[in-house]
Amino acid sequence: MPPRFTVTQGIYSRNPNFDGAYRVITVDAFKQLKLPGSWLNIQHDAFFSQHNLSMRNFVLGASKNVIINCISSPEVNFLRVIAKPFAPTKTKLIFRFLDQDETEPSTNQTYSSLLKNLTFIKTFASGILVPKAYIWPVDGNLYLQPHTSIVINAHKIRLEVFAADFANDFVFAYSYSYNPVAEYLSFIDNGDFSVDGYSEYMLLLLLYGECALNGDSVLHTTECFAHIGKNALGQATPLVISHNGASGDYPGFTDIAYTKAISDVANVIDCNVQMSKDGMPFCLSSINLIDSTTVAQTVYSTRTTKVLVFQKNPGIFSFSLTWDEIQGLTPLISNPFTSYQLSRNLIQPANSRNPEFKNAGKLVSLSDFLALAQNATSLSGVVISIENALYLAANQGLSVTDAVLEALDKAGYNSKTAKKVMIESSDSSVLPKFKGKNYELVYHVNEIISDILNSTILDIKNFSDSVLIGKKSSFKLHVYVELFRNEFVSQDWDFFSDPIVEINQFVTAATVDGLVTDFPQTAASYKMNPQVAFVVAVIVVIQYGVLSYVYAENRCLNSTNLSAFLSAVPPGGLLQSIATALPPAEPPAPVFTDADVSEPALPPAVKIVPSPAPSTTTASSPKTPSSVVPRITLSAFLSSLAMVVAALLLF
Repeated sequence: MPPRFTVTQGIYSRNPNFDGAYRVITVDAFKQLKLPGSWLNIQHDAFFSQHNLSMRNFVLGASKNVIINCISSPEVNFLRVIAKPFAPTKTKLIFRFLDQDETEPSTNQTYSSLLKNLTFIKTFASGILVPKAYIWPVDGNLYLQPHTSIVINAHKIRLEVFAADFANDFVFAYSYSYNPVAEYLSFIDNGDFSVDGYSEYMLLLLLYGECALNGDSVLHTTECFAHIGKNALGQATPLVISHNGASGDYPGFTDIAYTKAISDVANVIDCNVQMSKDGMPFCLSSINLIDSTTVAQTVYSTRTTKVLVFQKNPGIFSFSLTWDEIQGLTPLISNPFTSYQLSRNLIQPANSRNPEFKNAGKLVSLSDFLALAQNATSLSGVVISIENALYLAANQGLSVTDAVLEALDKAGYNSKTAKKVMIESSDSSVLPKFKGKNYELVYHVNEIISDILNSTILDIKNFSDSVLIGKKSSFKLHVYVELFRNEFVSQDWDFFSDPIVEINQFVTAATVDGLVTDFPQTAASYKMNPQVAFVVAVIVVIQYGVLSYVYAENRCLNSTNLSAFLSAVPPGGLLQSIATALPPAEPPAPVFTDADVSEPALPPAVKIVPSPAPSTTTASSPKTPSSVVPRITLSAFLSSLAMVVAALLLF
């Protein structure tokens, strides 16, 4: 009995449960699969000929039983030999280019040399299949370079062009911000040219011809986003809320991150308010400056202290430096997936976001943030997040709530024409301080929960208008959800490494009211209003290392004929394809109760007597009265990698 050969995946970051689950199939099996057509790629014809095996005879025999739309090969002689037998048919012959420095065996020329003689290729082929880097090359640091003229030149002599080597979960240029849809669009909707099809590891899609096979991300890109236009208006929901500005592209809470979020058509930009030693409120992700700046490599490294209510390890906290000192710090981009190999770049760290601009931008004060938002006509509002208010009042004599109220009033946000203000906190004692203002109060549930008591909902309604939860949680109020990221490791297997599919799941199946994201451009492109149509090509600009798109509207959103690729993913659907035993199910997340909401009242901020000059030794943690110890919060990052299936079943 012949051995049973099975297939494995060539990209090792993919779910290993599928490896070995499927047998190798023959071309003849296509007939049983009832496929509408097929694309055969024939390699190593010269090698098989040396072993008295004829690929020509094999292909001719297969064509009697299977519909073959296209045949590709990297060998000139093979395509020349089969050109005559297939001349009367509709089958297209495609010459496949390999790496430019490799040698084509028939002509003994490199593929880069053959690329200069497309008229020769035209004598035996109707199209070419090229690695995507032939069209959009990248430099040694994995940044996109200006496109070549290969597509334009080929189209001039009526050669079709297919781009190869796409994968949502493999290496591609930093310039695409880890968004595969952005990469696909750059090949078909850039204002200069459009390829005739894609190859996703030899899964071919011909956009405008007859060799059509499926590829979900490609299909919803072309069906929903391509060739529609610019300046489309976004629909009202879901709100696109930035997370630390456009922190997936630049250091969070910097002027450049906010400017990018605004240009990405975010609806709302956010500021996590921290307090300096001299009482200046400013925007930063953490009270520990080490988390998002290079402060540890500066002269301020002597300001290290240990505050156990924040963390076990020593840190350099915002209240240890004045605003003038903080302004001079160098920001640092966040890299939330340090344990994953997201690129093959040997120069930059494998887990980097936009590494050449990892220290770009300047930190901004709350007043500067509010002024920037007020002047941005595309924004509908701002989110101001307040944490650690109890500690700052009791131990540092700093009232963050008073500082925020004063900044909002000075910036004119209390007028009737001002933008929407959302005050967010996980501390129930903070939000009542903003009652009576025309602000939306958002309670941040930063624990993973499976349900909530009705009495707890009533309790939350006493001090809050809405809630912010993680992707794994379930809730029964006006809901904003965090945290959406483009990196494929942040998404569940069910979403096929496509951030658009994940976003669509929460919008169509969970009907959330807002999305909090590191990449506002991705979420904003998803929700563009299909009622407005301008048939103009998407404009592509490479700025500060990343692509800036004037995105087209999403043709499929709210359509009466919803794209199959933007339908909700059925919970557990992918699990049915896995034959191997699965690990035991995790215990359910806890139920949110009244005790989780209850917090002591904020104490008054008592002026602290200035301490002596900073010591070079690590200070001990200040004592915090037990009545004002803030509830220890769980990491918000837990939600970004969570499975969404259980939560969706609860909606």
